[in-house]
Amino acid sequence: MRLVLVEPDIPQNAGTLMRACACLGVGVDVVEPCGFVLDDRRLRRALMDYGAALDLRRHRSWVAFAAARGPGRLVLLEPDGDRPHHAFVHAPDDMILVGAEASGAPAHVRAVADAVVAVPMRPGARSLNVAVAAAVVLGEALRQTGGFAPFGAP
Repeated sequence: MRLVLVEPDIPQNAGTLMRACACLGVGVDVVEPCGFVLDDRRLRRALMDYGAALDLRRHRSWVAFAAARGPGRLVLLEPDGDRPHHAFVHAPDDMILVGAEASGAPAHVRAVADAVVAVPMRPGARSLNVAVAAAVVLGEALRQTGGFAPFGAP
């Protein structure tokens, strides 16, 4: 399983997601352009010292990502997804995509997604922070696929 950050624009959120993925053993793909320099100090602060444990792949564009990606479905997370994330049946090689915080995923990304899911929210709520939403979906995907590390493992 991998988390794909498509054109992220807030370094603290990207760093938080990278740290979560390092802790959970999930690889991260960053599809540029980013709204910040990828080695930004705010990104490093959120990532802390987990960078060495992170499986990070950078792609200069969506075209470069598409050419380099392996097998697995593209599961896009958007506030207006057509099904709740917990109702989607995940596979171990799924790639969970999140777009930029300000604009979401570009239309060309949505057009090739195998599924578009959303985290259910109470009426009137517009959206969750992208790092929170991605962590919720990633947690469910790992639960479904048995992808969590054994509890209590060092």
